[in-house]
Amino acid sequence: MRYVEPDPSLPEVPLAGGDVTEGLVRIGDTVRRPPSRHAALTAEVLRFVEAAGFDGAPRCLGTDHAGRQVLSYVPGEVASRPRPAWMADDARAVSVAHLLRRYDDAVAPLGVPPSAAAVLEPEPAGAPPRVAGTPELIGHLDVTPDNVVFVDGEAHALIDFDMARPATRTEEVQNLLLWWAPLMAPRDRPEAMAGVDPFARARLLVDAYGLGSDARSEVVAVAENTAARAWFLMRDRAARLGGGWARMWAEGVGDTIRRRQEWLAEHRATLTGAVTA
Repeated sequence: MRYVEPDPSLPEVPLAGGDVTEGLVRIGDTVRRPPSRHAALTAEVLRFVEAAGFDGAPRCLGTDHAGRQVLSYVPGEVASRPRPAWMADDARAVSVAHLLRRYDDAVAPLGVPPSAAAVLEPEPAGAPPRVAGTPELIGHLDVTPDNVVFVDGEAHALIDFDMARPATRTEEVQNLLLWWAPLMAPRDRPEAMAGVDPFARARLLVDAYGLGSDARSEVVAVAENTAARAWFLMRDRAARLGGGWARMWAEGVGDTIRRRQEWLAEHRATLTGAVTA
């Protein structure tokens, strides 16, 4: 669907595009994303959840004259770097879990559509296989502090669906825990979250999401498996795609992932007890 510009004179304002997205601009009350293999799935997902009544994501408005995907701009506050002190607030974290659950419930009836094939990647050599089971929905899978818009202190919208792909709810929740518990080595946690108990926060988040008992018993294993796979995936993307992926690899993201693996293995029993008790 071709987007008709309401005011062609409006300027393009560059936006921060996260770690890997380049060429992101704002024009008026819209955001333009450069063409990518993710565009068709993103459009289908956003239109599906909008039709389902979910208001916690941008609306997909079509494609502009330059072939860029046009999304509605979502005003609000994100936890940009350096991370703000409010990331330690339990109520804010709980609101992220509630938002993610609402998204997953809205998108679940879509299942895994044919457009998802375009975002699947080759399996990197050496990577352990997924253990999370058969994908059941299109997960956001990138619930970083940069990708959650807050309004009046509550999580209001998920943005940046470039990592959206077939997943299970358990994979969604382990990603939530990674960033908002957070499940990472102490040296890699934001300073703002230095005083947060990751085990208590993890329990709070799985409760807020409403993860079922079977999935709770699996979420730590899925988190460990995801971290193990992430090292190979990030190395592969750095070599194959370059750009932001190569920059992150050069800056040491592989070492960060290894430290996360070690921390998860060391605290496996405590974390499992926290989320299943």
